[in-house]
Amino acid sequence: MADLKPKLEESWRIALQDEFNARYFINLKEFLADEKRIYSIYPKGEHIFAALNYTPLPSVKVVIIGQDPYHGPGQAHGLSFSVPEGVKLPPSLQNIFKELYSDIGSKIPKSGNLIKWTQEGVLLLNATLTVRKGEPGSHQGKGWELFTDKIISTISDLRAGVVFILWGRYAQDKEKLIDTSKHFIISSPHPSPFSAHKGFFGHKHFSKTNSILTDIGLEPINWNLD
Repeated sequence: MADLKPKLEESWRIALQDEFNARYFINLKEFLADEKRIYSIYPKGEHIFAALNYTPLPSVKVVIIGQDPYHGPGQAHGLSFSVPEGVKLPPSLQNIFKELYSDIGSKIPKSGNLIKWTQEGVLLLNATLTVRKGEPGSHQGKGWELFTDKIISTISDLRAGVVFILWGRYAQDKEKLIDTSKHFIISSPHPSPFSAHKGFFGHKHFSKTNSILTDIGLEPINWNLD
């Protein structure tokens, strides 16, 4: 699968260079090549590593961990919870925006494109970076989790004072990769309609993050998208 030969931002390319020659990653590329011959795969190849390319390792201040890319046509573009301009807001993202308004009074944006957050130092990382059209979870357990766990542990090892926002049990399981003696965890139920009313709403994720960042002498995130 030629488009999985990553064109990565330099800091990530250096930090992750050993992964691309690892047996699991070679197997993953072979799996994706087979998948692509039969199925539609999301996101497009040039967007698979978008989260890393938009937010270099030295710039990471916040990490928001998702599970899978969106599996509908035109939705996935390589950033967790984000959708391109003009795409209808998925339910979880609608709830994120409701909480954003409730927490900091930020106007609910019409667009679900979260690229502005990445430019503020927010890494929008899915644990699995590809998915088969219409089949959520179809690329889980194929090697992506080993790769993205390495991303999380690399941030934990090489950086300090990063805020990890863990929404839902799947993301919370990643806490074992994070050195909590030098990083910060904000944990709550997932923004999905199935769980948002069980503690996601009202958790004040965004203001809590900015309070942590300012307390350690960093610029807060500008969460406003409009």
